[in-house]
Amino acid sequence: MGGNGRPRWKISFHRNSSSSKPQPKDPPVEFLCPISRSLIAEPVVVASGQTFESVSVQVCRDLGFTPKLEDGSTPNFSAVIPNLALKSTISNWCVKSGVEKPHPPEYSSVERIVRTAMPSPRRENQESVSDRELLKAMVDNPPVIFSHAATELGPQANPFQTSSSDSVCCPETPLPLATRPTCYSSSSSSVEINDNELRSPIGPISEEEEKLVLKLRSDEVSEQEGAVVSLRNITKTREDTRISLCTPALLSSLRSLILSEHPVVQVNAVASLVNFSLEKSNKVKIVRSGFIPSLIVVLKSGFPEAQEHAAGALFSLALDDENKMAIGVLGALEPLMNALRSESERARQDSALALYHLTLVQSNRVKLVKLGAVPTLLSMVKSGDLASRVLLILCNIAAGTEGRTAMLDANGVECLVGVLRENKSAAEAATTEHCVAALYGMSHGSLRFKALAKEARAVEVLREVEERGSGRAREKAKRMLQMMRAGGEEDDENGGGSDEALDSSGLGRTRFRVGGGRNVSTANTTSF
Repeated sequence: MGGNGRPRWKISFHRNSSSSKPQPKDPPVEFLCPISRSLIAEPVVVASGQTFESVSVQVCRDLGFTPKLEDGSTPNFSAVIPNLALKSTISNWCVKSGVEKPHPPEYSSVERIVRTAMPSPRRENQESVSDRELLKAMVDNPPVIFSHAATELGPQANPFQTSSSDSVCCPETPLPLATRPTCYSSSSSSVEINDNELRSPIGPISEEEEKLVLKLRSDEVSEQEGAVVSLRNITKTREDTRISLCTPALLSSLRSLILSEHPVVQVNAVASLVNFSLEKSNKVKIVRSGFIPSLIVVLKSGFPEAQEHAAGALFSLALDDENKMAIGVLGALEPLMNALRSESERARQDSALALYHLTLVQSNRVKLVKLGAVPTLLSMVKSGDLASRVLLILCNIAAGTEGRTAMLDANGVECLVGVLRENKSAAEAATTEHCVAALYGMSHGSLRFKALAKEARAVEVLREVEERGSGRAREKAKRMLQMMRAGGEEDDENGGGSDEALDSSGLGRTRFRVGGGRNVSTANTTSF
C-alpha cells in the first residue's frame, strides 16, 4: 500500500528480443572469400577478375600457391587492386542485417588454411608443373596499380533481354559480329633453358616447339625474326598447332617479344598471338599469362601494323566471358577508345568490337562512363563514323543507371532522334534498329527521357519506325510511344517516380532542355 492508502501498481513491459532485433542472416556467397570462406573485410580484385580477402592473396603469393576454385578456375595474382565498391556493399549489408562488420583475419590462420589446401611435395612435382610455369611466366610483367574497381555482385543479366530496366537493350541477335579479328585475314645464338620450362601441361614439348622456343629466346634479332614469322605462318592455318603450341614455355617466350623495338619482330609476335587467341581453349590462358599490359602498350605506341593486331587480339580475347572484367581492370578501355580514331580501318573496327563485348559487363560500362566516353561515342554516331557498331556499345551503356544518365546529359536523345530522321534507305536498317534500341534503353524509368523526346520531336520519327521498321525496332518504338502517351504509368512501372519527385530532387525538366540549355559540364574531358 502507498502512503495515501492506495495500492501501488508495479507495471512491467516484456519485450520480445527476437522481434526487436534483426536476426543475423547468412551472407551472400559473393561476400565470402573463396580461400578463407569468411566474410571479406578488405576485398581486392585480382588480374583474373575474382575477388578475395587481401590477406588470402598475400599468403598465396608468399607460399607460391595458386588455388583451384570451386568453379574449376585458377586465379591470377599478378595484379591486385582494392575493391572499394564491394567493401562498401558488405559494410551496408552488415548494418542492415545486424551483423558485426568483419575484421581482417590473422595471417597465421589463413596460412594454415592455405597449407592444408596445398598438395604434398610429391604430388606437386607430378601434377603442378603447368601452374608453376604459369606463375614463373608472370615474373616479367610490370606492376599494375589501380585505385579501385567495381565488381558485379549478382548474376549477370541476359545481355539481350529488354523487359528489365537494367537489361542490355541491344537487338536480340548481337551484331553481324565476326568471331575473328579483321587483322586475321591479312597476309602479312644458343640459350640455356631449364628442363621444367620445356614441358607442356601434358608432358615434354615437341621438337617443333623446342626449336621455336630456342629461337624466340635467342639474343640474335635475325633468329627472333625467323621464329616469329614461322610461328605466325604455322598458326594461321593449322588449328591443331594453335592448340598444341599454346604452352606456358612458348607463351612466356613470345610475350618477351611483344614489345620488341624491331618492327618485324613486334608485328609478327602480336600477329602470332592473334592466331593463338582464335581458339576458345587458349583465350583465358593467354590473359592469365600476362599479355594484356603489353598489348595495351602496343595499342598506344606500337608500330602501325602491330597496333592493328593488338586491337584484334583484345577483341578476340574479349569474346570469352572470363576475360571481360580482367581486360577492363587492366586498363584496356581508354586505349581502345583512342583506337576508334585510328587511321587504320582494321584497328578501328576491331577496337569497336572489343568495346562492344567488354561493355557486356557492368563494371566496364561504369568505367567507360567515368572516362567521359559517352559524348565521344555520340559524336561518332552523329558523324556516321562506325555508327552501327558504336550504337551497339551505347546500347550496352544504356543498360545501367550511370550510362542512361550520362547519355541523357550528353543530349543523346536529340542525337539519336536526328540520326533516325536522316536514315531513310533500307541499307541503313541496322543503324535504325540500333538507334531505336539505344533510345529504348534510355527510356526506362526516366521522366527526363519523356521530356527530352518531346523536345526532339521524337513522336513523329518513332511513328514512322513503328509503321515501316523491322520487327524488333517496331516493337520498341511502339512501347516508347505508349509510354509517352500514358502519362506517368510507364514511368512508375519502371521506377521513374512522379514529376513532383523529380522536381523535389532538384532535377527539374528545364535543366535538361535540348538546344541552348545544354549542360556544358558534361563535355568530354578525355582526349580520345
